[in-house]
Amino acid sequence: MRFKVLLIEDNESSVRVLKRVIGKANLDVVLANTLAQAKIIFETTSPELYLCAVVGYSLPDAPHGQAINFTINAFIPTIVITSEVEEDIRENILAKSIVDYIPKQNAQMFEYLNRLLIRLEKNKQIGVLVVDKSRHNRGILSSLLGRHNFITFDTSSAAQALDLLQRHPLIKLMLVEEDLADTKGLELVSEARKLYDKDQLSIIGLSTNTHSSLLAQFIKSGANDFLRKPYCHEEFFCRIVQNVEHIEQIEAIRRAANSDYLTGLPNRRHFFNKVNHTIHRGQAPMSLALIDLDNFKLINDSFGHDYGDVVLKEVSKMIVRHFSSFHYSRFGGEEFCIFMAQTEQSEAIELLNTFRQEVSQKVIKSKGISHSCTLSIGVTSRASKKIESMLSIADEHLYNAKAQGRNRVIGDPA
Repeated sequence: MRFKVLLIEDNESSVRVLKRVIGKANLDVVLANTLAQAKIIFETTSPELYLCAVVGYSLPDAPHGQAINFTINAFIPTIVITSEVEEDIRENILAKSIVDYIPKQNAQMFEYLNRLLIRLEKNKQIGVLVVDKSRHNRGILSSLLGRHNFITFDTSSAAQALDLLQRHPLIKLMLVEEDLADTKGLELVSEARKLYDKDQLSIIGLSTNTHSSLLAQFIKSGANDFLRKPYCHEEFFCRIVQNVEHIEQIEAIRRAANSDYLTGLPNRRHFFNKVNHTIHRGQAPMSLALIDLDNFKLINDSFGHDYGDVVLKEVSKMIVRHFSSFHYSRFGGEEFCIFMAQTEQSEAIELLNTFRQEVSQKVIKSKGISHSCTLSIGVTSRASKKIESMLSIADEHLYNAKAQGRNRVIGDPA
């Protein structure tokens, strides 16, 4: 679902810029120039359709931030934009349950808004765990995180925190108070680091303790960051986002290292690592298939390499759809490999034939070109402790499939 952003602003030049910024974040704009118009819009649409509201502080019928109260009361995350920079107005805005406020001072602030909008959508898939013995403190932190669309979990004890981390892989950030119900926060950080590296879970220590050594103790125990209470809400959110983005950047680097640049499928090196791990666990029966696009050189020569790339991408999408529960990879060129753990030869051949037939029936269209392609497949179920041995056998069967006329699956002889 593509989310909407309710934009409540009356300045025409600001509206033009904000529409571009919101559109750049791949979000739809619903515009109201006044608070009255916004109320009419809400009578005909559901709040669930909106990712957030971007609200001007001063409007013709709401000169002192009344529109902010309206969107907050409608339970829509609210971002405030204002040309007013007076400290009393800033404090008045920050005292409300808003996501953030953005002064219209320069173009960079609009770039910040773009990043914030993208962040709000991503946060819907990210869990944050709050660990504090005080239920009141946990409620405050969970409420702040909820403004930014994070999925929140909370507990008072280290034992429950470790259990929640294992049961909810979507948790990417943990906030840990110094004193917990069953131990010290430092002990929880140390135990968590035995299970999760810094590229899997970010940890921020929290404390009202002003002793300078506590920050160092948290960091040495494995925390990524430390925040001393009381804190400014702006600083709190900056630290939260910084630590979440650290995890995302590491994940992006890992995906790039493990993926084929064209199709997005796992690359050969990553495939070998995953399959060897499965083989060593001895999950027999197992089958391995090598897939080759028939006459792919002719496709490239006849229609060009750009169309050849489209063919590879479409076949890759079909591999993902058909073999989502197995390991697969683009091996290079027009060759793919699929490893099917706990799969007998007969079942593997049936799955591969269904896939082969669907590929042969699909007409791949791009830039006025319409063409279909076929596959030759070699598969073996002769289990081995080395993937190279299975690949060698599957390659022989693939060669035989080509020699026998292509567009077929050849497996181990009975």
